[in-house]
Amino acid sequence: MTSVHLDTARTWRGGQHQVLLTVTGLCEMGHPAVLVAQGSGELTKRTAEGLRTVALNPSGEFDLQAGWQLYRILRSIEPEVVHVHDPMGVALMAMALKFQPRLRPRPLIVASRRVDFHLKKNAFSRWKYRHIDVFIAVSGVIARMLVEDGIPADRIEVVHDGVPIGTIDKTPAADVHKEFWLPHGAPIIGNVAALVPHKGQKDLIAAAAKVVRAVPDARFVILGEGELRPVLEQQVKSLGLERHVFLPGFRPDALSLQKSFDIFVMSSITEGLGSSMLDALACGTPVVGTYAGGIPEAIEHGRTGLLVKSHHPDDLAAAIVRLLKDPALRTRLGAAGRAHVDTAFSVERMVEGTLAVYESRLAARTSQGAEFS
Repeated sequence: MTSVHLDTARTWRGGQHQVLLTVTGLCEMGHPAVLVAQGSGELTKRTAEGLRTVALNPSGEFDLQAGWQLYRILRSIEPEVVHVHDPMGVALMAMALKFQPRLRPRPLIVASRRVDFHLKKNAFSRWKYRHIDVFIAVSGVIARMLVEDGIPADRIEVVHDGVPIGTIDKTPAADVHKEFWLPHGAPIIGNVAALVPHKGQKDLIAAAAKVVRAVPDARFVILGEGELRPVLEQQVKSLGLERHVFLPGFRPDALSLQKSFDIFVMSSITEGLGSSMLDALACGTPVVGTYAGGIPEAIEHGRTGLLVKSHHPDDLAAAIVRLLKDPALRTRLGAAGRAHVDTAFSVERMVEGTLAVYESRLAARTSQGAEFS
């Protein structure tokens, strides 16, 4: 089965990592997969040699030329499945299908949904999503939101994101203390996420102010880049946390640094599932998360991690301090979290689940005698 995967992002976030894992995993299973992405984007740069890629550089959702280019790409490849991984890609795919009299047979159109935001209600949004045959939601929460947005339940499948456990195990841990000149032995609380409002780093920094009163040696390392940086830097300064909270920016070696964290915090206000949180669980790092979005589908409070209400810095601080002062609890939660990832969130399970969606939907369409036009 041949599939084409479209992602239009220029930057590297959890979603792009999942795209790369999916494409690579399908190829390893003997199913040719072609990646269509920004030619100079991070996703293309990180693609392994031997993986087929095609450059597409849209300027936005209304780029008719990019839609035409996508149509020509699909016409040359003739995939059975086109898997679109972001909203801009959905718009371009819908444009490409305007040329469908010459795009035969019509491929199965799949769209991943990784964010727990509601679909937009405008006419253009409704038009572009009408072209999707099946949505793959990365969490049950997202699936329910799609139903609320008017997508029929029988057009939605849930396939959780996965993590490359073998790769994580082989990745050496960096010395985060040495890297950022932190006091030897200081406990490290880490976060890996884009610096954007819904990731909740403002709440994490507010919690940090309370944590350092109880555990003065504690240090916070927030890896990522984004629009919120000036606000967060000002918050750190206003709280007098310059020696305790660090914002090193985007790091391609984030996983190596993450393996040195004593605690990982997912402070999100909204969250589809959370790739970096899954990475932390795979590392055996105890996790404090919020009840936002799909996070509780990976974290069972008190068993595989600790959960608090989002937008509650006091509760977040209390959970962090509890873990800092209880090494046995950290060990137990870390081991349970790792075991849970092994069972439910491996990349192999994710790729197999994605392939099963393709196969079942194509088989159903064939058995129903659907017209491929």
